Amino acid sequence: MPSQRPRLLILVVAYYAESTLKWVLDRIPRSVFGEFECEVLVVDDASGDRTFAVGNEYRREHPDVPLVVLQNRYNQGYGGNQKIGYAWAVKHGFDFVALVHGDGQYAPEELPRLLAPLVAGDAAAVFGSRMMSRWDALRGGMPLYKFVGNRILTAFENFVLGTDLSEFHSGYRIYSTRALSAVRFRLNSNDFHFDTEIIIQLLNARMPILELPIPTYYGTEISRVNGTKYAWNVAVATLRNAAHRSGLLYQRRFDPISEDNRHYDSKLGYDSSHSWALAAVPDGASVVDLGAGPEGLAPHLRSKGCRVAVVDQFPPVKSHPDVDVFVQDLEQPLTVNLAPYRYLLMLDIIEHLRDPEGFIQRVRTQFTHETTTLVLTTPNVAFAVQRLMLLFGQFNYGKAGILDRTHARLF
Repeated sequence: MPSQRPRLLILVVAYYAESTLKWVLDRIPRSVFGEFECEVLVVDDASGDRTFAVGNEYRREHPDVPLVVLQNRYNQGYGGNQKIGYAWAVKHGFDFVALVHGDGQYAPEELPRLLAPLVAGDAAAVFGSRMMSRWDALRGGMPLYKFVGNRILTAFENFVLGTDLSEFHSGYRIYSTRALSAVRFRLNSNDFHFDTEIIIQLLNARMPILELPIPTYYGTEISRVNGTKYAWNVAVATLRNAAHRSGLLYQRRFDPISEDNRHYDSKLGYDSSHSWALAAVPDGASVVDLGAGPEGLAPHLRSKGCRVAVVDQFPPVKSHPDVDVFVQDLEQPLTVNLAPYRYLLMLDIIEHLRDPEGFIQRVRTQFTHETTTLVLTTPNVAFAVQRLMLLFGQFNYGKAGILDRTHARLF
């Protein structure tokens, strides 16, 4: 009978950890093996010492511990090593993956406490923070320059990202694989600022993050982080995401994994092309909305007493009384008779068509001697945002806006 326990992968990233790896593995609370269907994965990042051998020796000496030991043929970097572990967790169907460092800087004894909110469904990721109690990090041996740098960088990231985390730079993290499957962690840096990029991705995917305090421990381990380079990379990644959110610089790695482009929401309730288009149609007019999308302006036009038809390749999500619906791919020859309608709406449609000129011509052939008004909107490729992008050598298509990647033509 399949186990009903949640599945947990404890990922131990190890680099030149021959003197500490056994000590770290011994400290993993055996209680987690009872509470979870558990596996410990040690990934040696092409160390030049006996790290890999020590891991295999431990596996042979402790057959009761479900341990897998891997070694990278080439060094993948701190971020790259995490990618291997997270991909392993997703591929093998684990529910959670806990990141533990092979140098012992983060206490494995804290695992049960950090795992509890994930099991309860209160978070998608839990971070152990050394900064929740103001001076504990210094008492635990964190060098003053690292303490100050951590505080400054975290304050900067909170300001730019609109968050309130106590620490962005702890390496003690537990993720649900559901959260990992929602973000593009494989596109992140292989360097140390991988940790910042995955936080940004979780925030953009609206995955709840919970922080819990952990003790700080600094021993004799060698720090391999170039502080200046790390701070620069963190700042650049944070600012790139700010530009991504504003539409200035599309960054695919910061875009959550989801279904592809969706229909746009109606832009009503403020000065916009849709508001102006609605105002351009007089009360009681006959109007057809070409490429209406799932909602379109139909209910608003009906409230003005208009006779309304909508045309789209998909039927509307909700049917509206007295609204004629035609399912039609606008790339194909028109089968809808447009002659009875005096107002034609084409709102943000022609930029999606491969042959907009041909489409307009096919519409034109249905005009009669009676006056027909066409209301058409399309994005302005010379908008200030796109000009700024070009100034910095960028022209990045994304999921929405003027450079929506479903736009076939720009005007």
